[in-house]
Amino acid sequence: MIPRYSRPQMAAIWQQENYFRIQLDIEVAACEAQEELGVIPPGTAKVVREKGGFDIDRIREIEREVHHETIAFLTSVAEHVGPEARFVHQGMTSSDVLDTCLAIQLTQAADLLLADIDAVMAALKRRAIEHKHTPTIARSHGIHAEPTSFGLKLAGHYAEFARNRERLVAARREVATCQISGAVGTFANIDPRVETYVAQKLGLAPEPVSTQIIPRDRHAAFFTVLALIASAIERLATEIRHLQRTELREAAEFFSEGQKGSSAMPHKRNPILSENLTGLARVVRSTVIPALENVVTWHERDISHSSVERIIAPDATIALDFALARLAGVIDKLIVYPERMQANLDSLGGLVDSQRFLLALTQAGTSREDAYRLVQKHAMASWHGGGRFAELLKADPEVTRYLTPDAIDASFDTGYHMKNIDAIFARVFGQ
Repeated sequence: MIPRYSRPQMAAIWQQENYFRIQLDIEVAACEAQEELGVIPPGTAKVVREKGGFDIDRIREIEREVHHETIAFLTSVAEHVGPEARFVHQGMTSSDVLDTCLAIQLTQAADLLLADIDAVMAALKRRAIEHKHTPTIARSHGIHAEPTSFGLKLAGHYAEFARNRERLVAARREVATCQISGAVGTFANIDPRVETYVAQKLGLAPEPVSTQIIPRDRHAAFFTVLALIASAIERLATEIRHLQRTELREAAEFFSEGQKGSSAMPHKRNPILSENLTGLARVVRSTVIPALENVVTWHERDISHSSVERIIAPDATIALDFALARLAGVIDKLIVYPERMQANLDSLGGLVDSQRFLLALTQAGTSREDAYRLVQKHAMASWHGGGRFAELLKADPEVTRYLTPDAIDASFDTGYHMKNIDAIFARVFGQ
């Protein structure tokens, strides 16, 4: 991922220093287990642990000759360790190290992403409670529907991120898998207890059945969850973009002093952060299909998945980390305009209460078909400028036969739509 969309802590997980350091930790742990089992001489693990090192430039130099990264890495380690290096990588294959390394990198990334989600959820909760009873119009198909509260809108996004947090916890657990099982997963040249030891030491679980690699359905599930999180980001970003439109102006991204919106039009205040989040979400989601296609390999293994993962693992996690951090900031500083929300809510002259009259007429004895016909007739007339909805209803003897003018006036009440907000918030936030 380019530096523009990279935060240092997440980017560091995918840098070569961390990549090879994890591999060395795996090799040291394997040596410790082999020594306990009497496979390699006593003291070997201590030497490898204390003298073990690598030089990235040297690894790449060797790789240019041998065309095999793991061999180049082991050669560099051997140059630091000395004679005891002959016991390193005993009975292991490259994927034992590489797949276990990837598992650790993905769990490290997941831990950062979980913290990012927590920050988003904290911002959403604070703003949702702040605007718990701020009335606004809900829209379906982009058209005014019925009143809701702006806090309830945000609470819905909070609930979605809470679900995604649970999914990421599960995906982290599933991908946190260790493989130290040899060339084709049969443990022919290495004791299964080595895998158990390494897994426990590195905070992983042994892969029940590996081939030459860890099955890629685990990784596909992980990237699918990242895509769901990205979609949650985009859903909220899209809502903000809509609410900031000139015709609505119900909410807007913070616009700092000295900020410029356009090189040509000084009046512009554009939702650039939310638009950026929409684009980043597309990048993260684009990793799902390659991850799913990686599930299928020839026989016990081919390397078709390798190049894909070297691209999508850093790109998806770095982009998502950046996007979540940016979203938390957008929510935290979001400017809300309750007066515009109220003005838009009132703009149709009460049409948003049409369902109340439909139900009131049916409860008063009108058939649903007749009630719908009556209410829709006056709603459409009001929509086209034929008068205020309430006055049209009160002027119709078919309506006033069932509803008094006072009852009609009393039914235009935004509070009616807010009466269960507290109950919904209790479901979401437990308060």
